[in-house]
Amino acid sequence: MNFKEELAEKVGQVEKIIKAYLPEEEGYQKTVLQAMNYSVLAGGKRLRPLLMQETYHMFGGRGKEIEPFMAAMEMVHTYSLVHDDLPAMDNDEYRRGRKTTHVMYGEAMAILAGDGLLNYAFETACKAFSLTQDSGKVGKALALFAEKAGIYGMIGGQTADIEAEDADTEVTEELLLFIHEHKTAALIQSAMMTGAILAGASETELETLEKIGYDIGIAFQIQDDILDVTGNQETLGKPVGSDEKNNKVTYVTLKGLDRAKQAQKEISEEAIGLLASFSCRNPFLESLVWDLITREK
Repeated sequence: MNFKEELAEKVGQVEKIIKAYLPEEEGYQKTVLQAMNYSVLAGGKRLRPLLMQETYHMFGGRGKEIEPFMAAMEMVHTYSLVHDDLPAMDNDEYRRGRKTTHVMYGEAMAILAGDGLLNYAFETACKAFSLTQDSGKVGKALALFAEKAGIYGMIGGQTADIEAEDADTEVTEELLLFIHEHKTAALIQSAMMTGAILAGASETELETLEKIGYDIGIAFQIQDDILDVTGNQETLGKPVGSDEKNNKVTYVTLKGLDRAKQAQKEISEEAIGLLASFSCRNPFLESLVWDLITREK
């Protein structure tokens, strides 16, 4: 079985786990539940829950407590996309080749769907307590999961990103890297570190994973900036040129396309090198990371 075949098989398994934790579409709140499920089931490679699962396996994890965290991770990631697509943010009409949630259900319901996914993610993650006797690991994983998604993680990065769009704000490389670290890398760090915590990884190993997650996130975002310039809507599944449309300073506009490509290559290679330095290597995880940071869509 080659990487692409193995990836497809594992993504299928992850899809089943995610679907098992989605809410039933019933009751007076049925519309928001439909909007939540529409958003989660819009597609995607499920890379964050996959990173979580494969890191968990790399450190010897074999239980079921990882599964609610995997579903919760995709819920948090999806809520961030739902809100990111809103008219007040990027005002995008397509995501993964489908109409965005606010286009399908209206702006108010999209806001509620995002809120619902964020809250339901933590309801879901808490179900891990009943799937293991080591509640301490679940508690530690939950704390990190919350931090990386919050004001000191993804939301903090989104805040800096919005303010950077102000014409009076000078977007330096330091500010741009802060945005990428928190808006993009934080959830990748969360995925890998949560999996490692649940599997019993050491503090030293967690520190290395945090650096790896940082590198993956920065490389991922630079690649996203590159694709926004060089890609096309049919391949990406979303409009290109949205950064320019929204007057956003990106790594490409700051450094130029060639230097952005070189930086992306160097950071990617560092991430793979660190990942390969663990004694308990996971070849599929290494291939997955490389596929993620060199993707074309």
